Amino acid sequence: MSNIQIATVGGGCFWCTEAVFQEVKGVEKVVSGYSGGKVPGHPTYREICSGLTGHAEVIQISFDSNVISYQDILIIFMTTHDPTTLNQQGADKGTQYRSVIYYHDEKQAQIAKSVVEEISTYYEKPIVTEISPLDVFYEAEAEHQNYYRTHPTQGYCSFVITPKLAKLRQLHSDKLKA
Repeated sequence: MSNIQIATVGGGCFWCTEAVFQEVKGVEKVVSGYSGGKVPGHPTYREICSGLTGHAEVIQISFDSNVISYQDILIIFMTTHDPTTLNQQGADKGTQYRSVIYYHDEKQAQIAKSVVEEISTYYEKPIVTEISPLDVFYEAEAEHQNYYRTHPTQGYCSFVITPKLAKLRQLHSDKLKA
């Protein structure tokens, strides 16, 4: 019997984090979207890219906690992006690309704090990942869903996402779908 839970994280461009978690065993669904801003109403990608909405590009991960734990989801997240760069992942710069964990309840909040503390010993620079309660999640437009699988030869995918997937496979091979 499955036990589906939800995790919401942002680690730069949502195309990257979506592609990573689509390969993880126990992940049932990954949805790209926006969260963390103060502008009311459903924002558009263009509005998010302006940096004026306060929203971050995030993904919501539906996962079977009988197969993979929330802690393991966060460890994969924290080791497949750079949690030490404020409002930036690679060439993507702006608050919409911040490293963030949006927790859904107090148990997730405690696990997130514990994972960040544990992972911090692996990085030379301080971790700047925001840990905040999830307020609202807005699903991104259809063209942003399943992006890497739909456009694997597109330049950004080839040069940015493919190396992240290689890192995932190297670090977490035991957590990947067959």
